[in-house]
Order: sequence, then C-alpha cells, then structure tokens
Amino acid sequence: MPDVADPLRRADPTPATDTLAAEQAYLAQARADLARMRERTLGLKVQGGNALSTEFLAYTLHKRAQSLIDDPSTALFFGRIDQADGERRYIGRRHVADPTGEPVVVDWRADVSLAFYRASRTEPMDVVRRRRFGIESGRITAYEDEHLTDPAEEQTRSAILAREIERPRVGPMRDIVATIQPEQDEIVRADASTTVCVQGAPGTGKTAVGLHRAAWLLYAFRDRLARSGVLVVGPNRAFLEHVGAVLPSLGEIEVRHTTVEDLVAGEAAQTAADDGVRQVRTGVIQARGSDPVERALLKGDARMAQVLHTAVWTHVAAPDEALVLPRGSRRWRLPGYQVREIVGELRARGARYAAARGMLAQRLAHAILVLMEEAGDSPDDRVQDAVARSREVRRHVDAVWPALEPRAVLFRLLTEPSFLAACADGVLDAGEQELLLWDKPPRSRASARWSPADVVLLDELADVLRRTPSLGHVVLDEAQDLSPMQLRAVGRRCSTGAATVLGDIAQGTTPWATPSWEVALAHLGHPEAHIEVLDRGFRVPAAVIAFAARLLPAIAPGMSAPTSVRDDPGSLELVGVRSSGLWPAVLDAVRKALVEEGSIGLVVPDGWVGRAARILADAGIEHAVAGAGADDDELPPRVTVLPATTAKGLEYDRVVVVEPAQIADDEPDVRTGLRRLYVVLTRAVSGLAVVHARPLPAELTA
Repeated sequence: MPDVADPLRRADPTPATDTLAAEQAYLAQARADLARMRERTLGLKVQGGNALSTEFLAYTLHKRAQSLIDDPSTALFFGRIDQADGERRYIGRRHVADPTGEPVVVDWRADVSLAFYRASRTEPMDVVRRRRFGIESGRITAYEDEHLTDPAEEQTRSAILAREIERPRVGPMRDIVATIQPEQDEIVRADASTTVCVQGAPGTGKTAVGLHRAAWLLYAFRDRLARSGVLVVGPNRAFLEHVGAVLPSLGEIEVRHTTVEDLVAGEAAQTAADDGVRQVRTGVIQARGSDPVERALLKGDARMAQVLHTAVWTHVAAPDEALVLPRGSRRWRLPGYQVREIVGELRARGARYAAARGMLAQRLAHAILVLMEEAGDSPDDRVQDAVARSREVRRHVDAVWPALEPRAVLFRLLTEPSFLAACADGVLDAGEQELLLWDKPPRSRASARWSPADVVLLDELADVLRRTPSLGHVVLDEAQDLSPMQLRAVGRRCSTGAATVLGDIAQGTTPWATPSWEVALAHLGHPEAHIEVLDRGFRVPAAVIAFAARLLPAIAPGMSAPTSVRDDPGSLELVGVRSSGLWPAVLDAVRKALVEEGSIGLVVPDGWVGRAARILADAGIEHAVAGAGADDDELPPRVTVLPATTAKGLEYDRVVVVEPAQIADDEPDVRTGLRRLYVVLTRAVSGLAVVHARPLPAELTA
C-alpha cells in the first residue's frame, strides 16, 4: 500500500504534491459548504402553529446548528472510495452537501460508506481504489492508495492507519471513525433489535465500538430512538469524563451518560415521589452507608429479587369483611367473598403492585354498580367514578391493598426479623437472613444510611411497585463487574429495546463479578444476545500485553491474551527500589515519560492519591486527579493521578504504576486483586513503567 512519502511506489501518475493540493482544495470547499449549511439553518425563521410548537422547532433548529459546527482540528473526511462505475465518495464524520444538494462528504454511518470499512481484495464490493488521508491539525498531510482490483499491487499494512491508532493522546477519548476495522464495523452496524455482547480484551477498542454503535443506531433508526432514548452506562465518573466527548464529536449531543449508581439512585427517588407518599423528597437517594463484602454479595444476589417481590405483595390482604356503601337512602353491600375474588383476579393479572391497586377501586365500584342494576337502577359511568372515589371504597382499598413506598418496605425487611423470615422463607437460610439485618437499626427510614447495594434493592422494589420505563437502546460498559441485581436494574431500562454489552471477563474486579457472559446476559434479561469476541489489540503494545498476560492463568483460566497488531512493541520498564527511594523513582519515571509525547497516567493505590498529588506539586509537575472534574475550556495537564479502582476503561500514552503488590492487596480477595492489577497494567498505549519497593506478585515473575 503506497504512501505519499514514497512517490515511486505510488500507482497514481499525478505528482504527489499536486494530489495533496487537490485534496486540500476539496477539503476547503467542503468546509465552505458546511459553513453555508449552518448559516442557512441559523437563518431560518421559526414559525410554529402555537407557542409550544414554535419552541420545539427552535430547539430542533438549535440542535441542527450545533451538529453542523466545524472542528478545525480535524478534517471533515478521512477517506475516499473510487468505484468501478466512476463514482467517487469522500467518507467523513457527517454529511455535507453542496448548494444543489449533491453530497460532498458522505456520513460514515450511511450504507454507501460500508465499502470503505469492509471492502477487501477478495471482496472489493465494487471499490477500485480506497484512499486514506493523514490529517494533522485539520489539514491533509499525506495519503495512501489501495487498489483492490490490482493483482500486481503488494498488500501491506497501512502506515496512516497505524499512525492514527498510535497517535499520542491528550484530553478525553476521541472517535475512531477513521480506523474502524471490519470486525468492529460488523458490531457497530448490527440491527437495532439485536442485543450484542462484546467480549473484548484490553486495547481491542470495545468501548469505542459500543459508542460508535450508539451513533450508528441514532443515524439509522433516528425516529424510533429519538423518542425512546439511548443511554450509556459506565463504571465510574472518571470513565464518563473520558468518553463523554466521543458522541458529540460524531454529532450526537443528546445521549445520556451515567453510572449504575447514579441511574438507580435517581430513578428510585422519582418512583417514590410518584407514589404520592408524604415526606418523600424527589431527586436522588444518596448512598451514604456501606456494607461488608459478605453482605454486599448477598444483597447483589439474584435471589433478593424474589425476597423483595414477596415483601411487596405480602401486604395485599385476603379480605373477610364486606364493603358497605351508603348512597342516598340505600346501603349497598358487596360480600367479602366477592371482594376476595376481585383481589385474586387482579393479583393473577401480573400487573405491577401500584397499577393493580389503582384498578381495585374501579373494580369494586363496578361490582356495586352491578348490584344497583340488578335492583332496577340505571347508573352510568359518572356514578361508577363517584363510587370509586367515595370514602368507603378508598378506605376499603387502603385496608386491603395499602399504598407502599420502596424505602418503607426495605426498612422493614432490614429491621424486622419476623418479616424478613416470612419473605425469605425457602429462599435464604437463617444465616443469610441474619447477615441481611442491620446491626444497629436506625430510628426511621428517614435517618437510614442506605448503602450502594441498598439503593439497587430500592430500584428493584420501585419496579415491583411501578414498571420502569424502557429506553430504545442501552450501551453498558464494563458489564462484567455488575452484580446480578445491578444487571437486573440495567436490564429494566432496555426491557423492550436492545443493548450493547461490553466487557472482559478477565477484568472483573468486584467480588460479585460475573463468571460468564451467559450468566450475565440472563440476569440482564437478554439471554438471546449474540456474543462477539474482539481479540486483536490495537491500543496496547505487545510488550505490555505480554507482561500483563502473565496474570491470565490465575484470573481467567483458559482465556488467551489478545494479539497485538501494532508494529511498535512499546516499552516496558520494571523499577525495583528500596522503600525510601520509592517516590524519587516515581518522579524520575514521570519526568522520563514527559520527555515523550502524549498523556501520562500515574496509577497508585487508592489511599495514596493525595500523597502522589502533593509530591508532584512539590516537584513542580502540573497534573490533574481523575474524577475531580476539569474545566472543559482548558486543555488538561498531561499527567493524571488516578486511584487504581478508577483506571478501568481509561488509557494513556504512558503509564506509571506504583507498588503493584499494594494495589492487589487492597482488594478483598486474591483473584479480585490480581484482576485489578491486570486492568491497571493494560492502560498504556505506548509505554509502561512499574515502580515498586515490595516484591512483585509471584504471578508476574513466573
């Protein structure tokens, strides 16, 4: 595959400088066309039929104008395909048209762009030539041509593609539209009704694939998904900050990003408020408490769903008393057995608790209307509504089918041994029930310090009471770390839609990490999902992969290491020192990394973050702390200090890992500790330095 730097190998007879000039001129014209499209959008007069439609139209035009903003640091297109019929198409991040409406740049998500990613010499897909562009600061600086139908041309790896993959990283994660590989593109363009699970080793681009799948779905199925919504769920806020710029760079500015913790906290609070219970505050149910590992494991167990379901529905009574309704000079009496039949029928419907409770008043009123008709009256629907709202019917409903609030139910479960025993009978043994109970029960649910696991249980209870609305699509990253109850919580948000599930079994760093994707997908509610494996490492160099892969036999037996496709093997440096020399050696490693281009991640045990930041500050090294927030208008410092537990999903050009043994020891068990270490060691794109005073874990020295 010839590069412009070597004109003798180029099949195009046009001089390289002339070709570059022509392509740069085309780019300039495309930018002018994009600017014209935006100016036209901004110049449209907003005229709706009424105030509401006018406001909606103005908002729609604003979104359209935002999506047409040009980023001068990138090019509007990154490739070109020339087809056998003479058609030439430039492939870019968004559609651009000339004044007549003819496409100048084709959106990478369009069907006609498929050939750019998947055409090959064996299946050229009518493509005669594929051209890739090298881009620097928004200008075209190089190009490569691949002639797919020329048997005489030698097939080589793309230098431009390699440079783009290995380009130094500064700031948040960027899109990969220019480097999507065929196996990645197949996942990106999977049908909207298909749930896809991607098992991806470090550096295989699974997170980017998931985000680009969201962008493609919004392009291909916009009408459906714009109404139902698309959600990205990540492991922590540092991860969300890292990936938050990808979808906006692709023109998608309305996709919500959240963590599982924030997702369930907000939804549980809102459901509680919707039930109309007094003294309930809307917003977020904060997780202020914590659980020992054993208790958190139990609360995350899927069996808790059955316990919670029983805890709600056990409140429905089997009525014995008749319902007596005075109306005018008559007293209408509905026998207890008939009330029981109505209650039994509503329970058998499978409706949510609150919905069935709402039906009960109308069903009782209807039964009384039947009595009225049998007595010769002719009541209408207004009479039925009046009966349903009557004090007697409402009191009977409250006695038979009381209104419930999630926190009240969970508070009772965790504080009343007899209630818990009744709800968990045959599900949890006596020891497990004792483990669930609070050691020192709070005075009331208002003063309860709910743990993160409790908030997930509250979300489950909220769904038993009232159905959780489903979104059109959910992208769930690092899914292997979620407990069964957390997976159920996410699954409720895509119960009528599909999901893109991303993760790596070997990177499961919670005590409740899933043992297999089949188990995880069953808890998510999508057992039919198609599992794809990405095992070609584009980001992590071979030297780093080989070192970290020494842990695989201990943390994921039978799982093979990813295959690095990078020409550059990267660098690996192990620095063993005395304890007194640890931090001076860390500073040396950071300064050495600063000599090179790109971002630097300093990964330390969680309890060492403050000390690491102070030492860098005293040494005059500008840095940021992961998850602490950043000014969007400023370029972040090259050095980021991050606790080991927030490293998942992040990547840096060069990584300095401090005291691996301590990072592993901070976890509750050996397997989880080594998995955490595997994650930490695979964050480097170019070079890894490991600084330690304690001996390295034996698995790394084997």
